[in-house]
Amino acid sequence: MRIAGATEMQSSTRRALLTALLLRRGQFMGMDELVELLWPAPPSSAVANLRSHLTGLRRSLDSAQPGLSKRLTTSRGADTGYALRVDADEIDLSRFLRLARQGRELLAAGQHQRAVGALGEALALWRGPFGQRLPATRWFHAHTLGLNNTRLEACQNYFAACLLTQRTEMLPYRIETVLAGAPHRQRLWQLLAASYCAQGDVPGALGVIERCRTVFAEDLGLDVPPGVEAIRAAALTWDTARAHRLVAEMARL
Repeated sequence: MRIAGATEMQSSTRRALLTALLLRRGQFMGMDELVELLWPAPPSSAVANLRSHLTGLRRSLDSAQPGLSKRLTTSRGADTGYALRVDADEIDLSRFLRLARQGRELLAAGQHQRAVGALGEALALWRGPFGQRLPATRWFHAHTLGLNNTRLEACQNYFAACLLTQRTEMLPYRIETVLAGAPHRQRLWQLLAASYCAQGDVPGALGVIERCRTVFAEDLGLDVPPGVEAIRAAALTWDTARAHRLVAEMARL
């Protein structure tokens, strides 16, 4: 999120507060809600602490850009609330979500070249796993799961688009780096096997399928997924076109 990137937060709580306000862009969040999402077990001084962090956040925003704190607005009434007024294009996350959705739609429509561009631009905005150094509350946990899952989906769609446009150089390595953190993602295994198949590397494709079989059997007690097994026949017959068709069919789902 670029608006936060230039701001050196002085505490993890203040960083979490800024993140929450950005995630709820322009929407007022009440004191009780902010306390609940910032502290798994709120201290008795939570409200006073929160007011202190809000004051500090205003200073940090002005340090990043003079006058930026004016965007942090206050709603008075029965329940005091706060909102941070930002445009969608000022937040990397909003741009990522828009581009990832666009790329997914282009891929499903068979516009593979354009999908590569949109998805590549989306993933270039990602700086690392979302949720690091945020409070272990249910609210942040839900956002962390959802956003990291969306990134994985974007990675899978990008790899599929690369494969379908013959951009296979370094593709197995790139898939492996994502697969290492998500070893139970069936589609990643299928894409990895298909990428070897597309390069004419039969031993590589068969080795991926056997690795997948071991992981799914030992970790989940399941057989190798049908989508992964389907690549075996394509590899054994050196049928690159079939491997591409399987990936294309998966991309349309």
